[in-house]
Amino acid sequence: AQIKKCFAYCSIFDQDAELEQDLLVELWMAEGFLQPDPQNERMMEKIGCEYLRILLQTSLLEEVKEERRTWNLLGEVKEKRRTWYKMHDLVHDFAKSILNRNGSNQDRYLAVYSSERMVETINAKTSASLRTLFLKGGIADDMLSKFKYLHVLKLFGADVKELPTSIGKLIHLHFLDISDSMITTLPESLCKLYCLQTLRIGMLVDSFPKKMSNLISMRHLHYDADTGRDDDDDDDDDDDDDDDTGREIQMPSGIGRWTCLQTLKFFNIGRQEEGRGIQELGTLQDLKGSLEIRNLELVNGKDDAELANLSKKPNLYRLVFEWGNRDRKSDNCDEDVLEGLQPDPNLKELHIRNFRGEQIPQWLVNSSTLVELHLVNCRELPALGQLSSLQRLYLRGLENTTCIGLSFYSMTLKILSLESMENLEEWKDAHEMRSTAGEVHAMDVFPVLEKLSISDCPQLTTIPTPSRFPSLDVLEIKWNCHVLLAEKVLSNIANLSSLELCGGHECIESLKLVRRPESSLSIDGCDSLPTDTLERLCLFPTLQRVELMGADNITTLRGMSCAACLERLEVRYCKKLRELPEDLYQFQALEHLKIVGCPRINSFGYPNPKNSFGQKGLLKSLERFSVDGCDALTRLPVEMFESCTSLRELDLSRCRSLVSFPLDLRRTPSLESFSLYECPNLVAEMPSGFGYLTSLRKVMIGRFSDYSAIEFDWAGLASSSSLRHVALFGMRDTKSLPHQLQCLTTITSLSLIGFGAIEALPDWLGNLASLDELILCDCQKLEYLPSTADMERLKLRRLEIEVCPLLTERCTHQSGSEWPKISNIPERAIYGRDLFRR
Repeated sequence: AQIKKCFAYCSIFDQDAELEQDLLVELWMAEGFLQPDPQNERMMEKIGCEYLRILLQTSLLEEVKEERRTWNLLGEVKEKRRTWYKMHDLVHDFAKSILNRNGSNQDRYLAVYSSERMVETINAKTSASLRTLFLKGGIADDMLSKFKYLHVLKLFGADVKELPTSIGKLIHLHFLDISDSMITTLPESLCKLYCLQTLRIGMLVDSFPKKMSNLISMRHLHYDADTGRDDDDDDDDDDDDDDDTGREIQMPSGIGRWTCLQTLKFFNIGRQEEGRGIQELGTLQDLKGSLEIRNLELVNGKDDAELANLSKKPNLYRLVFEWGNRDRKSDNCDEDVLEGLQPDPNLKELHIRNFRGEQIPQWLVNSSTLVELHLVNCRELPALGQLSSLQRLYLRGLENTTCIGLSFYSMTLKILSLESMENLEEWKDAHEMRSTAGEVHAMDVFPVLEKLSISDCPQLTTIPTPSRFPSLDVLEIKWNCHVLLAEKVLSNIANLSSLELCGGHECIESLKLVRRPESSLSIDGCDSLPTDTLERLCLFPTLQRVELMGADNITTLRGMSCAACLERLEVRYCKKLRELPEDLYQFQALEHLKIVGCPRINSFGYPNPKNSFGQKGLLKSLERFSVDGCDALTRLPVEMFESCTSLRELDLSRCRSLVSFPLDLRRTPSLESFSLYECPNLVAEMPSGFGYLTSLRKVMIGRFSDYSAIEFDWAGLASSSSLRHVALFGMRDTKSLPHQLQCLTTITSLSLIGFGAIEALPDWLGNLASLDELILCDCQKLEYLPSTADMERLKLRRLEIEVCPLLTERCTHQSGSEWPKISNIPERAIYGRDLFRR
């Protein structure tokens, strides 16, 4: 019966609500659905988790695991993982039917998500029977006091700025959530809620009320809408060491009286005479999950630290010890305090921040259960190789560390991060060892390490060779690291998997080496690396993807030898690149070839007549071909597209020296998109054979002169029933549109660009019955659209006018002479005058 009530209660949330485990359990507990067993062996929270597990097993709730990407101020991507639960719409309706089956329940549980209906809805309810109230919007003091038997209250919304003082009259309240409101102060009357079990609050401006210690039933205190870190979270990239939540707030005085407390995200140590010393933690034996203890510089020594009684708190899996900012030479009694903070052996994750001691305690050195350790802004790097269970280690700002030696090596570590180690100069490699048979073996320094990240270590120039990390999947070097470090890594790569390089003239911004099934290379900039190093990377025979961006040190790709496996080659803005792969036409797996902004490339070479594939095997897998802004390119070989039966996209643009492009469209029957424009020396050699392209949907072509328009294959283009999008480029002296354009009756989008001398669009544009979108760009002398009748025949959904100054003036809202022609078009976009002026 109790689990049935828990299930039905979930229906008071919206259908698309994201339900979190702790929140559900705390609500069920507040409503009395979770009763401890007679022997009191299980807490109510554990019973609630068991009920949740049953609801998941029976598919009445669904589990959702979500990965979210965030960016910090340095532009670094952080991935966060989170688990929540949802109800299927039909299950939600079923739960609501159970909740409403008993008519009295309709008056017990109320969620009002519209502030407009708040007063009307609440007045209609019987105040004495209401047990749960979710309310969007504020509530008056006198109205709140009517709900004397309320167990659950959630106030949320941007207009909720004050918690009424009458809250103190709700003496049966077990659960109060104001975390999604703008409330920043708590009234003293809150301290009368002796039954309150859960308090969820947002950011406080003032401290807690003075008599908060009276809330002796408190079990869960969530600050700043904190839902904690899910126990299932595996967030390797986010170490939470910059979390400032509640750092300045004073803790409730006498919190040690809350002997049932389980959830407490942080404890800011204050003056013991005010009831805020570390001793207050001593009686809180049921604390669970994660706890951050701050201001440890106020603790006088080991004896005081032991009063926190952390060794008797077996349910804490994560602890953060933080000292405040002090004189760098001052350590007070940091070592003694850390010795006294010995936790229960069950601890899995430990953060130590701003520790000024020289030695770490034996309880940490000898830990056999610690899985994750963070050392931040500490003095020394301790010998951590003895930690037999350690899998994740994050080191940041260890100011006195100049060398990493053999005592640091770990047989269990899977993730290692070194950040802001300004004085770190050397990472010693392991010595070679001779076996009894006389063979020399290199020692694996971290045999199971999967991820190594090095950031902001400007003096470190060498690390053990990657071969000493046999299990390494990800190697990252980023932000203010020495270029020699990157060279050391790159010079010792034996089998390239996936490498991303990013840098400028003076440094390497990031290097990321990832072992994946797909072998890929990405280089962005990196002028600080030698040419031979970069070009050597391009020679790995197993590469499947190569992307080069702004890599001005690369001059040739001639020796690329991955003809059997390369699927994607993309080169952009490599100003000194002169040569493409010598055997380019034998790249049988190549699907995507893109060359943009490489002004020194003057040829794509010529097929080797002796190649083993024969003429019909050239680039047979190619699907996308794009060349843009290669001003030195003069011709493309006639054989290049002979076998490209899979080609779907072809883009050739802004190649101002190109004079020869002998394309036979019958050889590319799969073509869906064709672009050929801004190649002024190719005007007389327009392609033909569009009628053979049964899948063609998009064409961008030009620039058209009045003469070249006559020679173009308009008939072939008009016979393509699949054609939908056409963009035509004109010349400055082009005075009229090609009349053959009116035959393209299937197109839905037409762009006219750079027709510099045309003054009026012809009325026959009205014949384009399927036209949905018309874009006019950089037509400097254009003044008039087709007649009003022909514009109405077009039935346009969207009109865009860009850099057509005369027409823009005539289309002025209400007053322009052309305005009546466009006033009924649903979407209109009319932009400035000089955006494309040349």
